[in-house]
Amino acid sequence: MKKFLLITYYWPPSGGGGVVRWLKMSRYFREFGWEPIIYTPENGETPAYDESLLKEIPVGLETWKTPIWEPYSWYKRFLGRKSEDKVYSGFINEGKKESLAQKISVFIRGNFFIPDARAFWIHPSIRYLVKKLKENPVDVIVSTGPPHSMHLIARAVSKELGIPWVADFRDPWTKIDFYKDLRLTPMADARHHYLEKKVLLEASRVVAATWRTAEEFESICGRKGIEVITNGFDHADFESPEQVVLDEKFSIAHIGSMNKDRSPDALWQAIADLLKKIPDLQKDLHLRFIGPTDFSVKASLQRYDLENYAEFIPFVPHIEAVKYQQQSRVLLMVVNDAPDSQMRIPGKLYEYLAAARPILAIGIPDSDSAKVLKMSGSGQMFHFGDQAGLIAELERLYQQFLAGQDQVAPQGIQQFTRQYTAGEYAKLLERVRKA
Repeated sequence: MKKFLLITYYWPPSGGGGVVRWLKMSRYFREFGWEPIIYTPENGETPAYDESLLKEIPVGLETWKTPIWEPYSWYKRFLGRKSEDKVYSGFINEGKKESLAQKISVFIRGNFFIPDARAFWIHPSIRYLVKKLKENPVDVIVSTGPPHSMHLIARAVSKELGIPWVADFRDPWTKIDFYKDLRLTPMADARHHYLEKKVLLEASRVVAATWRTAEEFESICGRKGIEVITNGFDHADFESPEQVVLDEKFSIAHIGSMNKDRSPDALWQAIADLLKKIPDLQKDLHLRFIGPTDFSVKASLQRYDLENYAEFIPFVPHIEAVKYQQQSRVLLMVVNDAPDSQMRIPGKLYEYLAAARPILAIGIPDSDSAKVLKMSGSGQMFHFGDQAGLIAELERLYQQFLAGQDQVAPQGIQQFTRQYTAGEYAKLLERVRKA
């Protein structure tokens, strides 16, 4: 078995979207002649814990851990929050508007912890890994971000030991949706761009999770040939459609975090209008939000008198989230209304495809997310403000629900299985090893 070291902040029992890409692929690398070794913090601060994911770690997989110091304990004290409270990325405020203390803490976070709050783990990790890898050599190093501190660790270790390095970007760096909210000074902004360009140019290979992210990276650094290996779904998670018990109500479910940039006012208005047009919908409608939900989304639902139709579930284990996807009548996907929206493909979209349920998608019609919908024949993307289109689509979906004809059959989604993407990554690792 050839070996590669994966440097990742997120690993079980951490839950959430950040852990799934590499955890799921790790189950299949041995089929392609590669054995991962995981390097991750011993005590990382994560927005959720999912003990069920521990069962998905391949038997015998080697994991290296060291302690990490992060400023979150200070951050929580400064905001008057409990030590056990979770800190969400993406600027989700669940209970109230942003306070002055939050604004100050965001300024400090963006300007003094570069590239992110895990910056204090960089140098201890470099020392640890240089020593460890001399005793336990590997063929390739892979770093996955965000957090992008992982790339800076890999960059230094690769230079020191001459081991080829792949920088894997699950999300963009300076083009990520919440970058604009970091309250950066010109000096801090320049530092982020400098480090981003260094990583893009110095890694042996760079991998992006979407096509437009790869194009954006190429425009930033002038480097050609940035690879695209998408996210996906694990076919082992999904039951056969005939075994799924569908919701009795016309349920519209959103899985994952919903921040202020994902609050689709046009959709809420469309639902409110349809409730007046079709009175029977009042007894059938159920809106379900699984994951952290920003206060602004809840306030928007209240403005349109939809709060009595809504159910909020802060967190469920991943396998339960998959069941919710399969049993819901409609799956809602909203891409952030932000500068990076064309290049974003929410990880949940691939699982939505596997769930074989109708997808109601809101974003940019010529985006990468829309491309995946078109490739799989799973639906179309409605623009953020297309209220008329949303009303027509909601009415069509509701009529399908009433007729019991709301099953879909996505096409060509084998290329999005975790087994397939692990195989593509194994081919890339082989090319890097031999270069």
